[in-house]
Amino acid sequence: MSNTTTINAHAANEAGGSLEPFTYEVGELKPNEVEIDVHYCGICHSDLSMIDNEWGLSEYPLVGGHEVIGKVAGVGSNVDHLAADTTVGLGWHSSYCGHCESCHTGDENLCSEAQGTIVQRHGGFADKVRADAASVVVIPEGIDLKSAGPLLCGGITVFNPLVQFEVKSTDKVAVIGIGGLGHMALKFLSHWGCEVTAFTSSESKREEALSMGAHKTLNSRDEAEIKAAANHFDFIISTVNVKLQWHRFVNTLKPKGRLHFVGAALEPLDVGAMSLITGQRSISGSPVGSPSTIETMLEFANRHQIQPEVEMFPMSQINEAFDRLKSGDARYRIVLSND
Repeated sequence: MSNTTTINAHAANEAGGSLEPFTYEVGELKPNEVEIDVHYCGICHSDLSMIDNEWGLSEYPLVGGHEVIGKVAGVGSNVDHLAADTTVGLGWHSSYCGHCESCHTGDENLCSEAQGTIVQRHGGFADKVRADAASVVVIPEGIDLKSAGPLLCGGITVFNPLVQFEVKSTDKVAVIGIGGLGHMALKFLSHWGCEVTAFTSSESKREEALSMGAHKTLNSRDEAEIKAAANHFDFIISTVNVKLQWHRFVNTLKPKGRLHFVGAALEPLDVGAMSLITGQRSISGSPVGSPSTIETMLEFANRHQIQPEVEMFPMSQINEAFDRLKSGDARYRIVLSND
């Protein structure tokens, strides 16, 4: 009797390639592993970066998908905290080393040996996916499952800094870029209690930003509007991956204010040290959060009924879904369904 399981997926066979049906087999579950029946899986821009090998990490065939919502189909012999049919989520990381300082202090997301769900392993653009149980989180009852996937990457990416840097409900916070990440940041911050400003260069997104929790909007490419906001913000989150005139945004920070990056802008920052020194301002960045912080985020989202704005596609239309992502017109995240 065979102990193998067949997984039906969609994979890119080369950099920039379309996604084709792909079947692979896996053996018996490892002691610490969980197998998940994938019901929904969000599409993140990081999936596109991996498919195109923008970061030089990709191996083909590549099965993307790291915003997984599904039910536990099986557990390894050492897993006793997850039961069959439990609704769970899986994000960017599929395992951690468990023994480094970061893992021991609750910062598993900073583990240097953490494995990405779609880096050198197959992800959730499939009917099943496997991961280490330590990286799997239980989805609270009451969460809308169809839209929950993007919380596990985009959502936690913008929620994590609120916890790490102890953003207060009385803070004045700005979000640069109102897209897949930024729209979730607006929702979290408005329910956090902050005064929220949306920086966007898209006129069409101004009203949408206000409807999602922003109290005001500013044009991120208008020098006069940015200059008028001098010394105003306690915290700014940048979600964009393009170069902006960052020194202008630094000048909108109050003394001791922070400009924080979660968007992967690859070009060097044009910021002089004096604007930081004289106002004791800071620049920082962060990745996704630890499993514990993800659980906190899910509790917060559930309590305040926060959910990403999503467009749904069946898994069979995955290439059409990626075309929609590439168009830049998606409002605001895309989720694939196996239903």
